[in-house]
This record gives sequence, structure tokens and C-alpha cells, in this order.
Amino acid sequence: MKIENKKLRQVASFIVCFIAMAVIAVVRDGQVFGHKVRTLPNDSIVKSMNDDVIRHTADGFTVVNTTSLAKDVTGYGGNVPLEIYIKNNRIQRIIALKNHETPDFFSEASRLLSAWNGKTIDQAQQLKVDAVSGATFSSRGIIGNVERGLQYASKHVYEKSFIDKMNLNLETIAGLIVVLMAAIVPLFYHNKTYRTIQMILNVGVLGFWCGTFISYSLMVGYMSNGINLWVSVTPVIMLITAFIYPFFGKKNYYCNHICPCGSLQELLGKTNKRRKWKMKAETVKSLERFRDTLWAVLTMMMLLGIGFQWMDYEVFSAFILHSASAVVLVLGVIVVILSVFVPHPYCRFVCPTGTLFKIVQNPKA
Repeated sequence: MKIENKKLRQVASFIVCFIAMAVIAVVRDGQVFGHKVRTLPNDSIVKSMNDDVIRHTADGFTVVNTTSLAKDVTGYGGNVPLEIYIKNNRIQRIIALKNHETPDFFSEASRLLSAWNGKTIDQAQQLKVDAVSGATFSSRGIIGNVERGLQYASKHVYEKSFIDKMNLNLETIAGLIVVLMAAIVPLFYHNKTYRTIQMILNVGVLGFWCGTFISYSLMVGYMSNGINLWVSVTPVIMLITAFIYPFFGKKNYYCNHICPCGSLQELLGKTNKRRKWKMKAETVKSLERFRDTLWAVLTMMMLLGIGFQWMDYEVFSAFILHSASAVVLVLGVIVVILSVFVPHPYCRFVCPTGTLFKIVQNPKA
């Protein structure tokens, strides 16, 4: 009976957190899983801009707006609508419309916008454009929107193959293999050497190469716009380990076995086993209370419709060295240094994303 009550509390906690995230998505974007449920102040302006999929300008441009054409194509934080300017059957320029991508990541991915310039519609459709390393999801959002816009412009609709939909490249395949290893192998095989190898792969492949991890920005984006499984297999597996595994007794599985940030902190801690900073139990409890209070304050702010920008500064994005903001890089350096002397300092005393996982997994009686 005690076990059943605990499971019920866990399910109830999951439902409450799910509803809270849905409310946050509605407050920020006015929608849940792509379905509009609330009118935002600027919706009338956006609607007037996006009523026409295709329009013609006075100076001879045909402009294709992908807002309605690519509702199911998302980047990291949501939809990535574009306007494609075509003249004399050639792409002249592509501009990005308002979106909820992390500014630093999207700025990096925006380099792709000029890749199709000067190409005919047929040439542009045949062009293979690779995602920008470190901004993979924003890049895929851009590429997917361009593809939909060009299909509409040429009046040629085709069904993409399974492989094309997944946009499989070396980076994607590597990330998928590593996350599957981390999600499956530790369930059946416990070995210190293997664990070290897995953590190195988590940091090197999932972190620095793929830039794939769970963050509040990712979760709110999925809650708002839905999940495109074709291009989000790796983060979906991560979400399953974070939210579903605990129902089967595997608490903190994502944080302990997959998270690139958690893996990096543990690896750094292994480099210094003797000169650890000793903290009093009261200090540790105070820092843990700070983490919980920080999460509560940030959640309340978002429910009230303010302070969403903090999501852009979670330390995870420091893995994307060439596009992370200076503030995030500084925070990353601080975490790296502290990890040598304090076990998992960010996970234990700060991480809002990890705190959400723990609240779902460990509901209080």
C-alpha cells in the first residue's frame, strides 16, 4: 500500500508539473502543442503579416511566407517562419520572421539564410545544405521552412523519404548512438571503466559536437509547438529517461547517465580526489534550499508572464562555444572550476531543469 501511494504521488506530481509547463507555454506563446488557445497582444499584427502565403511586391518580387506552410517544422524553441524572396525564378534573399529560438543559437544558424541566394527554384530544391554545428535544431528549422516554401513556390509537393525526414548525417547518427548507449547499457551493465567512457562520449558527442541536451527552453518549446519526432529523436529519448524511467525505479537517470553537463562535472571531480572542499551539512542544506527557491521563483515569474529570458542563460548552452553568450561562457567556466573541488556543484545547488526532474521524481508525502 505504501508503494502504491508513492506511485500515485509521483503520477500526481508529474501531472501537476505537466500542467504548469502547459500554462507557461500558453502564457508565453498562447498555444499548446501548436493549438492556439489564447490571443496575444501582437497576434493581430502577426496575422496581418502572415495572412497570405504568397504575395507580390511592387518591385517585382514574389514573396513566400512559410508561417502556415511549415507549422510542424520546429527549431529548438519553436517554429522558425521565413520569407523567401524570388525574382525571375531565382532566390534573391531569405529573411527570418519572429521566432522563439535562443538568440545566440539562431544567430549562428542564420548564416544558412544566404545559402540558396542566386539559385533557381529547381536548383535550390536539389541543394543539400548541412546544419550549422552547435545550432543543429535552429538550422533544421530554417532548412525545413525553406524546403516547404520552395515546394509551394514551384507547385511541386513530394513525400520525403524516412531517411530525408530524419535528416541523417554523421552528427545526428553519432548523437543517436551515444544517447541510446546511455539509455540502455547502464540498465544491464555496471562497470566503472565503461561509465567513464560513456561520460566522455556524453560530453564530447552530445555536448560539444551535437549541442543536444534537455533545457527549459527545449521543454517549453516542445510544449508550445509540439514535437517533430523525425528531427528530435535524440532529445525525445532524453526526455523519456528523465520523465518515464523514474516510474520504473530509475530516478535521476538522465542526470546521472546522460546529461553532458552532469557528466562533465563528474569527470572533472575525478581529477581531484584528495583536495575537495569540505562543506558543513548545514551549508549543503542551505544551498539545496537556494536551488529549490530559485526554481520556485523562476517558475512563478513565468506563470505571471515575466522573465522568460532566463532560459537563454542556462549553463548547458556553454557547450556551444562559438555561439554561446559571454555570460553563459563565464558561468560555464565557474562551474568547471568548482567541479574540481565540489561534487556536481551546478546539479546540486543551481540547476532549474534538474530541480524540475527531482520534483517530478520525488514527490513529498
